[in-house]
Amino acid sequence: MTARADIDAALQRATDIGAVPGVVAMATNGKDTIYEGAFGEKSLGSGATMEKDTVFWIASMTKAITATSCMQLVEQGRLGLDDDLGGLVPALATAKVLDSFDAAGKPVLRPANAPITLRRLLTHTAGFAYDMWNADMLAYSKQVPMPRHETFIKPEDCLPLAFDPGTRWAYGVNIDWAGKALEAVTGQSLDAYMQQNVCKPLGMNSTGYQLRPDISARLAGMHQRAPDGKLAPTAYDPPMDPATFLGGGGLYGSPGDYIRFIRMMLNQGTLDGVQVLKPETVALMGKNHMGDLNVEVMDTAIPTLSNTADFWPGMTKKWGLSFLINTRDVPGGRSADSLCWGGLRNTYFWIDPKRGVGGTIMTQILPWADPTVLGLYDELERGVYRMIG
Repeated sequence: MTARADIDAALQRATDIGAVPGVVAMATNGKDTIYEGAFGEKSLGSGATMEKDTVFWIASMTKAITATSCMQLVEQGRLGLDDDLGGLVPALATAKVLDSFDAAGKPVLRPANAPITLRRLLTHTAGFAYDMWNADMLAYSKQVPMPRHETFIKPEDCLPLAFDPGTRWAYGVNIDWAGKALEAVTGQSLDAYMQQNVCKPLGMNSTGYQLRPDISARLAGMHQRAPDGKLAPTAYDPPMDPATFLGGGGLYGSPGDYIRFIRMMLNQGTLDGVQVLKPETVALMGKNHMGDLNVEVMDTAIPTLSNTADFWPGMTKKWGLSFLINTRDVPGGRSADSLCWGGLRNTYFWIDPKRGVGGTIMTQILPWADPTVLGLYDELERGVYRMIG
């Protein structure tokens, strides 16, 4: 069998046996789409066939697009990577650290001792942490019950930091705040800015925060995997108020659209003659920006939403300007210093600048870091590298 046929067979087999309800995968060499395949159903038991233009909630794959938008402002001198963003976003000027809990279990907060900068937000070293991977934040959220998106509507209720800025890495709402800094600088909503300056120029016509009728009609269904491995459809519950436009998540998009974003990155900021970033900016985004700090294991605190995640155990991992970076070659796969990340409902992408290749795989399953989907992601990646030799 050819490498392409091997990928097809792996994805088809997974849907045939019900390991995943449906999946779309694509890869590019920067110029052309070198692999694309859609298998299974949009929603388990629906009979609706998964199509290559199916739309997915891409969740944290939003982060790279938000970072691209912010880096356009850095190029223009309107934002600085090491500026104290408290001057733009008042909530960041008064951020507090969750220091401990008192004898009654109430949170004890103290002022942060370092500024929150764009670099720290884009590298998840500013101190914000998602509660699904941080037990202290989960305990705090139970003490101060407020949906996460409301903390951006009422910034005086800003979620606390898990540690002082610049001292550790934790995956969190950092890039949501980067989006708020962009809105403060531009006077536009993140959605409006992103559509005008990234999505439309790149021809990402199925990507946006709002479920327009043409997007909704192609939307994949949501699923939950039970502890016994079985999948069940779940009612679609919008992740947040679309009007909130959070930079860390919330976008819907198609695999083909994200391939266009990957192609832009592989072509040093330009796609089909349209430049959205300078070559030096693309190179900068792919470098380690966390210094001696390292990416840590993401231990789950909410198993229904995420499994514990540790990609390439034993390998030192770094973070660029919104991307996870593997520091060594992956046998049979991506080169050292490749870029990647994913979205909560098991959508993933990678960009390998050294080999000039990248790809994406999309499903809609909770919890995140699903072993079955990660196995298919690996099959896709290995197959693509066999294709390109």
